[in-house]
Amino acid sequence: MFFERIVATVSEFKFIIMKRFLLLSVAAVAAVVVAAQARIIGQGGWLEAAHAEWSFDSQHSYYHAYVTSDDVTYTPIDSMLLRDYGYYGRVDVLGLKAGSYRIRIVPVADGEELPLQAMETGLLEVRAHDRSGFAHMNNTSVGAYNADGTLKQDAHILYVTAQNAKTIQMEVTRSNKGATAMYTGLQHIVDAYRSGYETRPLCIRIIGTIEKDDLDSIGSKEEGFQIKGRKADSEMPITVEGVGNDATVKGFGFLTRNSKGVEFRNFALLRFMDDGLSFDTDNSNCWVHNIDFFYGQPGKDKDQIKGDGSLDCKADSKLMTFAYNHFVDAGKTSLCGMKSETGENFICYHHNWFDHSDSRHPRIRQMTVHVYNNYFDGVSKYGVGATTGSNVFVENNYFRGTAKPILTSMQGTDIKNGTANATFSSEAGGMIKSYGNLFAERPGGFSYITHKDNASSFDAYEAATSDEVVPGTYAALSGGSTYNNFDTDPAKMYTYSVTATADVPSTVTGAYGAGRMQGGDITWTFSTSDNQNYDLISGLNSLITSYTSSLVGILSSQARTALSEPAYDVILATPDSSRPVYDLYGRQVRILTKGQIYVQDGHKFLFLGQ
Repeated sequence: MFFERIVATVSEFKFIIMKRFLLLSVAAVAAVVVAAQARIIGQGGWLEAAHAEWSFDSQHSYYHAYVTSDDVTYTPIDSMLLRDYGYYGRVDVLGLKAGSYRIRIVPVADGEELPLQAMETGLLEVRAHDRSGFAHMNNTSVGAYNADGTLKQDAHILYVTAQNAKTIQMEVTRSNKGATAMYTGLQHIVDAYRSGYETRPLCIRIIGTIEKDDLDSIGSKEEGFQIKGRKADSEMPITVEGVGNDATVKGFGFLTRNSKGVEFRNFALLRFMDDGLSFDTDNSNCWVHNIDFFYGQPGKDKDQIKGDGSLDCKADSKLMTFAYNHFVDAGKTSLCGMKSETGENFICYHHNWFDHSDSRHPRIRQMTVHVYNNYFDGVSKYGVGATTGSNVFVENNYFRGTAKPILTSMQGTDIKNGTANATFSSEAGGMIKSYGNLFAERPGGFSYITHKDNASSFDAYEAATSDEVVPGTYAALSGGSTYNNFDTDPAKMYTYSVTATADVPSTVTGAYGAGRMQGGDITWTFSTSDNQNYDLISGLNSLITSYTSSLVGILSSQARTALSEPAYDVILATPDSSRPVYDLYGRQVRILTKGQIYVQDGHKFLFLGQ
């Protein structure tokens, strides 16, 4: 056989059904045929979420879906989470506690469910998000979710698409006496939170791709969308999250100001305006995780060809956690601090994937920062950089193909042939404590100078144990600042578990690692030559520029176009690899996309492989 069949041909099913159910009416037989054609084709659990995909039949346009953790109680899934991708449907369930679940999908005809044709997944393992970091210190609950991953009881959900971002409505409390007003458009709704009278958590769920022109307005002409509290550190329990593996924001970024408790999770940022995510001015306890950062829009300066900052944190923003994010060939990855900080601030970067990005991982001024368990994968310019009296603990990170992993300005590797600021910065230095880091595949020009190599001009103090206290006799060569030993002070540190350094790459790039659910829907493979290349990659740039969503619509809001006959002969997981496969235009293809129809040996097949 040259085909591995998942489902027999339609004619074969009709023959089987007629033999076994001769007494059934013609209508009943047709219903059973349809049930045989529709089936689960993809399923999985993720971080406080789960999903299922199923092939469509030719009869039904509407479906209901349910989730269960005990096979007894089936909870309805919001209809906006059931989406149409052409030849298959997908449902995602968000806000789940860690545990095991099943998803059931039920066709609906004439307003009635057809339970005999229901499809159900196997057990799906759901894990909890890693809430380590300063944002959740002292059990602070961030955004619209509880610490166990469920939505807060009074949270309001907005499902946002390209079609409704201008017209979506919400009634918002506008006075201390409880008076409310109706607001229309996503930016206007979030702006209404600025008064401080509306205290309900807000969960903004992005479906598909949203572009700048889809918005009702933008609060920031530099970044795009704005979340802003009334005054410094105003309670703003807002979560902005993507649904599934393809949620994308294209053409704008987010500016957060005066806000406490904002969360961003599980979406991609493409072609953002200035910064992708900018925390600028008096924010606290914010959490950014599982975001895919791609190229922004080119700026005016030479070093802004890939955009400005992907993720910047400055102007007295504090108690922040940036974790499990995927930075794809970013230019200026993350600026941490300006010159206006008034305290230690406390910022954490952990389990991020710096994937062939160039610099600023992060670049730190004045702030106190913990950088642990990150994967520096082919970083071309430098990894962590400390200036201006900052304090940094760089712990158990994996540096692959990175020539300058750790830098302190005006000393160590930043001095070349007697010249200061040869690689990094002319600002006064900070202090870095390093422990447990691994430097693999060291490229030409690799340099890492510890205090043992040079007691006065070093990149970092290399600790013998993670809890070693750095003596005050070691100081920045420029500026004279000493290390504050925040990491050994229980009053200043959170509880966390360290991943073994050798396991960091597999953890960060794994199924529960950095970036969007299932790795997102944009894939790029770097070449070996890209390790030390900080130029814009034209192929990746074209891929991002031309990206469009494959989402067709919401299953509950529009009827699917029913096919009178199947447009394919069979459903396949694996075509015969020894024989050519063609698209419907007769062009030979080598990489197949799930849910598309192809031709092999004259047979049209629907490809549902992984």
